[in-house]
Amino acid sequence: MGGKFVPMATSDPPFGRLATAMVTPFDVAGELDRVAAVELATYLVDEQGNDTVVVNGTTGESPTTSDAEKSALVRAVVDAVGDRARVVAGVGTFDTVHTVHLAEQAAKAGAHGLLVVTPYYSRPPQAGLLRHFRTVADATDLPILLYDIPGRTGTPIATETLIELAAHPRIVGVKDAKGDLAASTRVIAETDLAFYSGDDSTTLPLLAVGGVGVVGTSTHFSGRATKAMIEAFLRGDVAEAQRRNAALLPIYTGIFRTQGCILVKAGLALRGRPVGPVRPPLVDATDHEISHLREDLTAAGL
Repeated sequence: MGGKFVPMATSDPPFGRLATAMVTPFDVAGELDRVAAVELATYLVDEQGNDTVVVNGTTGESPTTSDAEKSALVRAVVDAVGDRARVVAGVGTFDTVHTVHLAEQAAKAGAHGLLVVTPYYSRPPQAGLLRHFRTVADATDLPILLYDIPGRTGTPIATETLIELAAHPRIVGVKDAKGDLAASTRVIAETDLAFYSGDDSTTLPLLAVGGVGVVGTSTHFSGRATKAMIEAFLRGDVAEAQRRNAALLPIYTGIFRTQGCILVKAGLALRGRPVGPVRPPLVDATDHEISHLREDLTAAGL
C-alpha cells in the first residue's frame, strides 16, 4: 500500500527538513490543472529544494476539492517527483470514516505518508482524538504526521494525548501550529515524534527546542533560503540561522496577511508561475494585498 520511501540517511527525520504545503492549481474554468500541478511540484523539489511535498492540505484548498481530485493530484505529483522526494497527502476531515477512506485512497495513489489534521467543528474530547488518529493509523501502512492547529480546528491535541499517540508505530511526527513551545518541548523530550513547524515564523524557535524542520507556506518562494537557515542551525552556526530567519521574517509573516493560499497563488503569478484562481469561499488577492505581498517578497530578498 502506498509509495516506496525515498532512501535517506538514518539520522534524517521521516520527511526530511523542508516540506511545502503545495497549493492546488486550477485552470481558468476552476477545474484541477494536473499539468500545472506537475510543474509546480517539480519546481518545489528541483528549484526550491524540498525534501517533501504535501498535497491536499489547508493551503491545497482541501475543503473544496473532491475525493477524485485529491486522488488524481496525489498520483500526478508522485509520478512527477516521487523518485526524488516524499509526497505526503492530507487526508484529515471531521469524520473518521471519511478520513480512513481518504487515507486508503492516498495509499493506493502512491503517497509516501499522510497528514491528518485534528477533526474540526465537532470539537471531540481527547478520547475521541485518540480513537480517531489510531483508527486512521491502523488503516494503511503509511507513516502519519499529525496536524495540531487549534486555531483552525477548535481543539488542541493535548500533551498527554500526543505522548500516548507516539506509541503507535506509524504515528511518526507532528506538524505543530499550536504555538505552545513549552508543550512541544515536553512532547519532544518524552517521545520520538518528529516536530515540524506548521507556522513559518516559528521554525527557528522550534528547532531550538528539538524540532526537525518545517511544513511551510511561504516556502513556495523561500524554500532554498529556509533550508539554508535550518542547515546553519544544525551545523551549530546559530548566529547565521538567526540572521537568515530575520531576513526572511517579512515573507514568513506577510504570507498570512490574508489566507495563506490566496497570497501563495498571487505570489506565484507575480513570479511568472500562475496556478489559477482560488475556489469559493476563498477570493483572489486584491490589488492592495498583491502590492503588500510584492513589498514583503522584496524585503525578504525574494
